[in-house]
Amino acid sequence: MTAEELVTNLKLERHPEGGWFRQTYAAAAKVATPHGQRAASTAIYFLLSGNEFSALHRIQSDEVWHFYAGDTLVVSVIHPDGRHEDLYLGQSLPAGEMLQGWVPAGCWFGARLKWPGTYALVGCTVAPGFDFADFEMGSREALLRAFPQHTELIQRLTR
Repeated sequence: MTAEELVTNLKLERHPEGGWFRQTYAAAAKVATPHGQRAASTAIYFLLSGNEFSALHRIQSDEVWHFYAGDTLVVSVIHPDGRHEDLYLGQSLPAGEMLQGWVPAGCWFGARLKWPGTYALVGCTVAPGFDFADFEMGSREALLRAFPQHTELIQRLTR
């Protein structure tokens, strides 16, 4: 399938951070968080294609990424202590790619295609569940002040 066919068949919508998404699950069970009641867990489809990227952002919960189809997706994570790591999600397990990876709560993270012009379809599971009230889009200026050692990454994954 093409990226366009996936958008149509999965009924995906534009995501504020970039790319396409659709929430597929929200647990009926609720949990108390410092930010209020949240679903115990939520899940989405997420698609990047062409030259799209997921801009650096952070949420207040852990997020597990699941690779489904397409080509390699690079999820870049900046931890609160300034440490940077890249998660390579894809099918080439001998090359070190993973079918799943996770981003701890409170980290800045964004994603891009390893090879522009391709696409990657992934799923994201968040626990406690995602709520847009817990979503913070990264400011290029603020991130550059906080993490000057990651200037190239911040410039690549912010608007």
